[in-house]
Amino acid sequence: MHSPVPRRSFLQTSALASLALHELLSPTGAAPRSRSRLEAKAPKAKNVLFIHLVGAPSQLDLYDYKPALQKYDRKLAPKEFFEGKRFAFLTGHPKLLGTRYQFQQHGQSGAQLSELLPHLGSVADDLTFVRSMHTTEFNHAPAQLFFHTGRNRQGQPSLGSWIDYGLGSLNQNLPSYVVFVSGGLPGAGANLWGNGFLPSEHQGTEFRSSGEPVLFLNSPQGVDSARRRRVLDGISQMNSLHHAESHDPDVLARIKQYEMAFRMQSSVPEVMDLSKEPASVRGAYGTGDFALQCLHARRLLEAGVRFVEIFHRDWDTHGGMHRALGRLCKAVDQPIAALLRDLKTRGLLSETLVVCAGEFGRTPMLQGNESPDACGRDHHKDAFTVWMAGGGTHPGLQYGATDDLGYHVAENPVHVRDLHATLLHLLGIEHQKLTFRYQGLDQRLTGVEETRVIHELLA
Repeated sequence: MHSPVPRRSFLQTSALASLALHELLSPTGAAPRSRSRLEAKAPKAKNVLFIHLVGAPSQLDLYDYKPALQKYDRKLAPKEFFEGKRFAFLTGHPKLLGTRYQFQQHGQSGAQLSELLPHLGSVADDLTFVRSMHTTEFNHAPAQLFFHTGRNRQGQPSLGSWIDYGLGSLNQNLPSYVVFVSGGLPGAGANLWGNGFLPSEHQGTEFRSSGEPVLFLNSPQGVDSARRRRVLDGISQMNSLHHAESHDPDVLARIKQYEMAFRMQSSVPEVMDLSKEPASVRGAYGTGDFALQCLHARRLLEAGVRFVEIFHRDWDTHGGMHRALGRLCKAVDQPIAALLRDLKTRGLLSETLVVCAGEFGRTPMLQGNESPDACGRDHHKDAFTVWMAGGGTHPGLQYGATDDLGYHVAENPVHVRDLHATLLHLLGIEHQKLTFRYQGLDQRLTGVEETRVIHELLA
């Protein structure tokens, strides 16, 4: 406030600000704009759990078994695989690389999975595999941005932010969009859960699985709840006066964020407290940060958080791939399977859409040293695997296929934007109608390119 405000004007504006704040924070006032026009039909999913394996796991060693690739292991790759193509690191005339792992069929669906994923194999009939994914980016940060925002550059809203903007919160005392990071930030950083040009209230809130769940959540020593409330009321009045002068929508978002932070001081410690979880449940998830994050994710989904994402690092296996895959799969296999079982037991899987993906795939060509312990695979944008579960997806389905060597998509290609459109559809949103006016255009997650909902993936 750069100019003095007369007492009468202050009181009048404060009264109006109080009314506005009440409307802003009331359940009826919390709904986003014209939400009914976004609905394609009754939603099959209410919330989303997105597991992002940062760095891109090798689909050829985990999900997509290729006997022909075994036959031609260490033989020179066909020239059309590399001539005129761009890769992150591959040069010269590379050799093909088969997998060293045994694959086994699981469940009634007969899905083939690597021996590295025995726990996931035990819930294979709940999974929907898309083996024909492709994207436009072959380096990590741009591909991560593209997978999360539909663009390869910063400044765009993430998938979780779009969903929060379109559907709003299921619990007014918790953030609608929560993020866990295991092993350090991804290459694209916090842009992956940023709000971009959407109001800042729609950005993801990073939680921690140990220590204080959210940094600076607790009040300073000597500041009780009543005093905190008085301070926030004063700040809200000042922000409301600022908004009355500037009409800046970010000011209203700031008010909502302060109020959410105040409510989180009581709601977050309760939902993050695992002491009341039975020992049998905690044991089923296993140990480690990722296991804790999966259990916390279930509790947050159960409490009504709309979108939860877990980032798990270090799947970028250019060399020493086999040592890395053994360690990484051991960290995620048991917790993911336990999470799916837990959601199903509690009746939550049918309304929770679970997605597990990297930003792209890995090549069928060998990178680096040929020795079994040193070899690796380069980035591959043209063919990879994503799996989903729950939330109206078709359990046990194996959709799409790659060619005999796992290089090209051979059947039913699915672009990242098609996946976005399908996820929104499962949440009851028509992707063409989820728009936000910015820079004179009605922006949307799926852009202006031809995009389709993959109805075959739906139950």
